[in-house]
Amino acid sequence: MNVRFSLAFWLGICVAFVAAPGGLRASWTPEKLYKKVLPSVMTLEVEDQNGERFVGSAVLALADDVALTAWHVVADARSVWAVFADGQRVKVIGYLDHDGPRDAALLKLDQRRPHGRAPLSRDRPSVASQAYVIGAPKGYDFSIGDGLISQIRNVDGFLQYQVSCPISPGNSGSPIFNNRGEVIGIASWTKVDAQNVSFAIPVPEFIRLNASRQPTTWEQLAAGVRQAPPARSSKPQQTTDLQRPGKQGAGDFAAFKRLLDDSLGKSVTVVVQAEGRTNTFSFTVK
Repeated sequence: MNVRFSLAFWLGICVAFVAAPGGLRASWTPEKLYKKVLPSVMTLEVEDQNGERFVGSAVLALADDVALTAWHVVADARSVWAVFADGQRVKVIGYLDHDGPRDAALLKLDQRRPHGRAPLSRDRPSVASQAYVIGAPKGYDFSIGDGLISQIRNVDGFLQYQVSCPISPGNSGSPIFNNRGEVIGIASWTKVDAQNVSFAIPVPEFIRLNASRQPTTWEQLAAGVRQAPPARSSKPQQTTDLQRPGKQGAGDFAAFKRLLDDSLGKSVTVVVQAEGRTNTFSFTVK
């Protein structure tokens, strides 16, 4: 009897473990994770209303032709193309829905990509859990980096994931994966005066958007059709968006002016480095 009871007891424990949420979802090695999720990741080739070109990133989710990205990547787009790791280029028709203050957007692709969707995690990750980012830092597309969920913070009035993954311009809109290959967030912004202090918008902010709308095309966006919130979200002081890699000269200054335009009434700090000297200026944008 004691032996039978013991076997039944341990059998019950094993069944309970398997049935528990995540019980069968073992951690993946980085190699397996990259191979499994890569078909869902895309590089966005964006041309803005001024004719400037840059890249961002996005991930296929919710449907075979719906992508998640950061709103600031496409907020002033004139045309957008998605490029996948297998070389396929797909036209992005426009956006289905967006939330400017939360820097979240759903994009509509011109073609479906069957079996290419990444799974989404609705659960909040634990602080110190493993995180992976796949995107196009400085234009080097489909690069993977790893790090941790450094903290979960209330920024701009809603929760955001602080991550230590290496994130650079071109990673805007990149999916952040947990160690089971599920998307937990989308890379949005980073601190300019710190190392590996970046923030991702949690997946629930994207799930609450309306993916069943008719897409607003980039032509309609330029004409102001259904363009409700401001095009760019406000960011905390001394932060920068992660969108235009490799742009220099006039391109960088134009982006700086647009950032100032979005910061009217706010206190900002500008750090100028020239000829080996660093000068810091703090002022209110008027």
